[in-house]
Amino acid sequence: METFKKILLAILSLVVILVLALVGYYFYSKPTYEGKLKLKNLQKEITVYFDDFGVPHIYANSQRDAMTTLGYVHAQDRLWQMELMRRIAPGRLSEIFGSKALKTDMFFAGLGINENSEETILKLDKKSEACQLALAYIDGINQYVEEGKTPIEFQLLGLKKDKFTLKDVYNIFGYMSFSFAMAQKTDPLMTDIRDKLGAEYLKDFGLDGSLGTTQIKNFDGKAIEYAKISKAVTSLLDNSPVPAFIGSNSWVIAPQKTKNGKVIFANDPHIGFSQPCTWYEAHIVVPDYEIYGYYLAGTPFPLLGHNREYAYGLTMFENDDLDMFQEEDNPNNKKQYKTINGFKDYKIRKKIIKVKDSTDVVLVVRETQHGPVMNELLDGIKGKKPFAMSWIYTQQPNHLLEAVYSLSHSKNLDDFRKGVSLIAAPGLNVMYGDAKGNIAWNTSGKLYKLDKSVNPNFILNGTNGIDDKKEFFDFSKNPHAINPSWNYLYSSNNQPEAVDGYSYPGYYLPRDRAKRISDLLEPKSNWTKEEVGQMMNDNTSEIATNIVGNLVSVIEQKTLSNNEKQAIAILKKWNGTNDLKDLAPTIYNKWINNYLKNTFEDELGETDFTMLLSTHVIKQIIEPQSKNESSIWWDNVATKNKKESRSEILNKSFHETITALEIQLGKNLSLWTWNKVHSLEHKHPMGQVAALRGLFNVGPFEVPGSNEVINNLMFDFTHSGNYSVKAGPSTRRVVDFSDVENSISILPTGQSGNPFSKHYNDQAEMYNSGKFRKMKLNKKEIIKTSTKLVFLPK
Repeated sequence: METFKKILLAILSLVVILVLALVGYYFYSKPTYEGKLKLKNLQKEITVYFDDFGVPHIYANSQRDAMTTLGYVHAQDRLWQMELMRRIAPGRLSEIFGSKALKTDMFFAGLGINENSEETILKLDKKSEACQLALAYIDGINQYVEEGKTPIEFQLLGLKKDKFTLKDVYNIFGYMSFSFAMAQKTDPLMTDIRDKLGAEYLKDFGLDGSLGTTQIKNFDGKAIEYAKISKAVTSLLDNSPVPAFIGSNSWVIAPQKTKNGKVIFANDPHIGFSQPCTWYEAHIVVPDYEIYGYYLAGTPFPLLGHNREYAYGLTMFENDDLDMFQEEDNPNNKKQYKTINGFKDYKIRKKIIKVKDSTDVVLVVRETQHGPVMNELLDGIKGKKPFAMSWIYTQQPNHLLEAVYSLSHSKNLDDFRKGVSLIAAPGLNVMYGDAKGNIAWNTSGKLYKLDKSVNPNFILNGTNGIDDKKEFFDFSKNPHAINPSWNYLYSSNNQPEAVDGYSYPGYYLPRDRAKRISDLLEPKSNWTKEEVGQMMNDNTSEIATNIVGNLVSVIEQKTLSNNEKQAIAILKKWNGTNDLKDLAPTIYNKWINNYLKNTFEDELGETDFTMLLSTHVIKQIIEPQSKNESSIWWDNVATKNKKESRSEILNKSFHETITALEIQLGKNLSLWTWNKVHSLEHKHPMGQVAALRGLFNVGPFEVPGSNEVINNLMFDFTHSGNYSVKAGPSTRRVVDFSDVENSISILPTGQSGNPFSKHYNDQAEMYNSGKFRKMKLNKKEIIKTSTKLVFLPK
């Protein structure tokens, strides 16, 4: 008994020590939002007001001083996030997380982003204002690294703080650019379907390969199972500790359609959810310049922003700027590969990847004329016929720093378009509106056309000299619209109209959001800021009700149970909303999941079917394929001597749906509400440790919304019937030029990445319920609602 008491006392003592340590660390590590601090390299005193949501409003006498200060305050709230962001592209996550991050490191190190950053900096005009302001921002970060408080993540991981460089900025831009690319997941899978099942199976996808039939036959497409590429890339991006850019909405309403006769601008970029959230807001005011911007961690200029003169924002263009090429080794010399002009030596690049608590890994990357050979960089395709990845980002001059600087410093629409023209990759829809009444949609990206015999939806032939011929277009040919006669513009990742008869290939999303946005905007001519904010939280899908009509039309009423009859009645009455207490979305999404599984998995197998669900192609196919009686996919190839019909598959899927929901949620159908199955948790890398989840993660929350509604809270279909939201609006913002000082915004969690800050999660509940807060520009109001931190020259 005495021994037990001693053990218990020891445990209690440890708990007390741990609690005291956490309490002490809590007070030590909180960001500094008021008082006085000294910074080197300042010319004059700077005043920063942190408003009631932790947004810094920086008042300075020069942009350089403001940027140094921005770097410091950004770092004190987001240094851990900055550290993660700068490590992905050069392949340095394993130094933190050990061997579990090695696959991700090998892949990104092989892409050549880091080398592209180094080459770009060598050519950079170091005296340009963009470069000088970027260096001032980096100086501010590094002063915090030297003198500021150490984030708890660094303490837990035993991570040393290192200074940031200009190369880190470019590497962060590089990772952002790659996360837009959908080709790496889609092209290999489509090629595999074509090669294994035949071109007929691609008719429902709208890419049956007819344009590239002649060229396809010139190589052995079955040398490897291409879907393994899709699987490997999808796994890497899904497990990345930093979220990928996915899609977005944006619309701009001209003065003729607003109540107050001024432009209203709306934007909500869709990005994978994480904690900290993607954007850091900051407001800079100097005598000759002002911007309220949204910054990626570790980058000096905002990708989204506004001031009293203009507003801009982004959505993903979804154009195809990445091609994959099947290469061929020299059978007599494995150091060479085949080209149209004979054999050439592989370019060899070596990279040492340091792995925490293990030995270093030497990565050897082979490069062809097209780009890096991916076989050694991805799981499941080593030792197979080589294939290379060709990506516009690493092959064209990199002017991203100058471009983003230009977007945030434009004087007019012409200036702004010049900034957009500097972006070779990624492809973006860059939306614009201004106080003078102009509205514009511009697309970025170095766009090109392949030979008419080549279908870019598949793995291309690297040896024939035809598949890799590119005709590049002048920027004037990029899709765009300026002050259209219909008085509004929108983008929701849908395909633009053809330019000079040519439709740019890409991985566009279905018409659901685009149709809903245009249907709401078109008839109304007195829009207000508040109504646009409500529209951003719209949960209705008109297309879903069309699909329900396709599905319900074949249901055999005589065989239905009472719950099945009730479910059909609910779906028939459904207006497409996805609110918390709606019943229809629970039934609909489970039915869609079962219908897709019963339609596609027998031909593709479980792994390839899962890969298909992760592509935009599957979103495009549901509406037309679900009503296509003659689709080849209806037949279950696993059942011999029988050919299944559309009616059989959809009836089978419906019966399975109701049975599964009865098991999952009970027999009382009135309890099958959407909030029971649709949830959101903002996950921090440290939150994977169960004991730390409550400290670092934010949520889980029951949330409305769904896939492909304006409030696009996205999830993957799963057999479990639970839909964990993985991505959605990374901010919702509305800029009204009739009352620009009261424009509104919201973040998914909060401004700070420090779990001990009161601004770590103070916007989460507001975000989930569709509320907004001000993006303050009025200095008197800012002072009244803020704490004050003064930076003095050191």
